Amino acid sequence: MAKEGMATHGMAIEAVVFDLDGVIIDTEEVWEEVRRGYVAEYDREFLPDTQDRMMGMSTPEWSGHLAHDVGVPRTPEQVAADVLNRMAERYRTSLPLIEGSVATVRRLGERFPLALASSSARLLIDQVLETAGLTDAFQVTLSTEEVPRGKPAPDVYLTACEKLGFAPAVCAAVEDSSNGLRAAGAAGLAVIAVPHGVYPPAADALALASLVVTKVSELTPERVAGIRAE
Repeated sequence: MAKEGMATHGMAIEAVVFDLDGVIIDTEEVWEEVRRGYVAEYDREFLPDTQDRMMGMSTPEWSGHLAHDVGVPRTPEQVAADVLNRMAERYRTSLPLIEGSVATVRRLGERFPLALASSSARLLIDQVLETAGLTDAFQVTLSTEEVPRGKPAPDVYLTACEKLGFAPAVCAAVEDSSNGLRAAGAAGLAVIAVPHGVYPPAADALALASLVVTKVSELTPERVAGIRAE
């Protein structure tokens, strides 16, 4: 729900900002497998909260975590290059599209201007959109590498809205992770949650959502447009 004091009721949604991982492609398990395997090659292990912390982090943030906190004996820049190359190879051989996600993007794009606000590196964003046939679907695509702070900070959503030309209050975000939901909520967008079955968001993050759906394919232009119209 909208936060108390925010004059958002009665404001129709005019644009939509999608997350990528966990919303359009189901890659959280791939990311975890690749990064755990990489860390293990250096006889290191994830910390108890490593996976949760890295969901939504920008590339410099998660590579810094693996280098400094987990202890991989490589620079953050080297860690990022190593892991991203492995992820890109996975995407070239098999892109794990979420069922109905491409059709949903196209369906909402007939009604709303669309942006993409992702924690993935630019290299991976461009590859996914090309493989999925969605390169022309978004007016704006943005990586958290390209803003000062990654999710849960609001930077990527604020910048995406600015580039689209809409105030955050009339934009909706489609997110799955705790940090993504927090980022969208902090930016003032209407939050649509599509909780991941294996990595569900924390209760406090899910509470920020104005709409919760089981599958991204449940989203229609009518449902999105009416989020704040009551």
